[in-house]
Amino acid sequence: MIQFLLNQTVKTLDDIDPNTTVLNWLRGSEHRCGSKEGCASGDCGACTVVLGQVDGEKMRYDTANSCIMLVSQLEGKQLLTVEDLSAGGKLHPVQQAMADCHASQCGFCTPGFVMSGFALQKKNRAPQHHDIEKQLAGNLCRCTGYRPIIQAMQQSCGAFTDSFTREAPQTVLRLKSLQNPEVAKLVKSNRCLLPKTVQQLAQLYQENPQARLLAGGTDLVLSITQQYQTLPLIIALDQVDELKTISVTDSHIRIGAMATLQTCQEILQPLIPAFSQALDRFASPQIRHHATLAGNLANASPIGDGAPMLLALGASLELRCGQSVRLLPLDEFFLSYRKTAMQVGEFISAVIIERDAISPTFRAWKVSKRLDDDISTVFGAFNLHLESGVVTRARLAFGGMAAVPARAKGAENALTGLLLNSQTLAQACTALIEDFQPLSDFRGSAAYRLKLAQNLLRRLMLEHTEPSHALEVQRYVN
Repeated sequence: MIQFLLNQTVKTLDDIDPNTTVLNWLRGSEHRCGSKEGCASGDCGACTVVLGQVDGEKMRYDTANSCIMLVSQLEGKQLLTVEDLSAGGKLHPVQQAMADCHASQCGFCTPGFVMSGFALQKKNRAPQHHDIEKQLAGNLCRCTGYRPIIQAMQQSCGAFTDSFTREAPQTVLRLKSLQNPEVAKLVKSNRCLLPKTVQQLAQLYQENPQARLLAGGTDLVLSITQQYQTLPLIIALDQVDELKTISVTDSHIRIGAMATLQTCQEILQPLIPAFSQALDRFASPQIRHHATLAGNLANASPIGDGAPMLLALGASLELRCGQSVRLLPLDEFFLSYRKTAMQVGEFISAVIIERDAISPTFRAWKVSKRLDDDISTVFGAFNLHLESGVVTRARLAFGGMAAVPARAKGAENALTGLLLNSQTLAQACTALIEDFQPLSDFRGSAAYRLKLAQNLLRRLMLEHTEPSHALEVQRYVN
């Protein structure tokens, strides 16, 4: 049984297939057809909804792709769709602005844009042009054009009070009344388990090692929507609050397994700025609000953006199985394509970064066909420690260059102990040829990938030797 608010109506689902996506439930059971299915993979944004959650004593509103979100992930939250926004026969200001600015043509994508605009207005009453671009990075329009849509967002983000703002205190109380911090829940004949504590999670997973762990679900749910599989047993982690915390001490940064990429981006910005900036290009806001670093690692994708950065930073994983906890260097985690060193019944409980391993010149760059909402062709992360221009320690890691995310140890050795200059760089670029033998696929040929990796090394040297040169495009034609 799960409970949540659909706008202000309490919904209790006690006999529903846990493989059901929020989008299919909305359209099939609630006949709310404003949210559309365009891709079933979280790429187009036509299915965008907003989830309201209690944050302290206030409400926080985040966008989500309902096409790759399972109903169990609604537990204890408020679900808002485009049908909820108008009131008393009057359009919500975001909807009205879309009409006034002629920002809709065929209308298929419009509800998704409206919901992204609604969430933007809740967190930023005076967004800049770039803020709007980033908010809409997960919404695609193929006929209207983005100028009037952006104009509508600018027009609708003023300081006004809508029914959601007025009802927020009541909504907080209603959501709190749905929560029981101790009792694990079950969905439909125990096919989905919702533990509330790390202890419950460890016990359930040890007893049911065949279960699939559901974190953000932004990759796992694709097996349902794209491959038409049925997950026989799911353990959903969203109710385990202990796993959502990020703690920072003088010696280390500990990132809980359920800390979202959005939370990581905000907290790591002053600590590892380049890490935070790289996450800004991780998929889209709808994905970052729910995806996790731990989930990105556990998937063991060779093109996951989190792994190269954490490898370059020398991160370790806290792994738990039952009552047993061990610390494993990320270097030893990836064994082969989609295979990791996790044992049966073991899960990632935290990612740990030692702060003295972080160079102030840490850099990470993603190369993809699109700036936003795209998969890496090559991702490079570079953690160099220098003294008087000499590289004293080097950790270089790449994604998209092998069957697993991996360090370029030959290139590291070619840099260590030498001045960072063109001659040293040439040696490191040559060493990359021995470090990796990338495959060719539709994202790029092996030769192209190798050249990209070498060029990222060249860019790294320019960052150090020509810091006044602008190497990043900052503005685009409006």
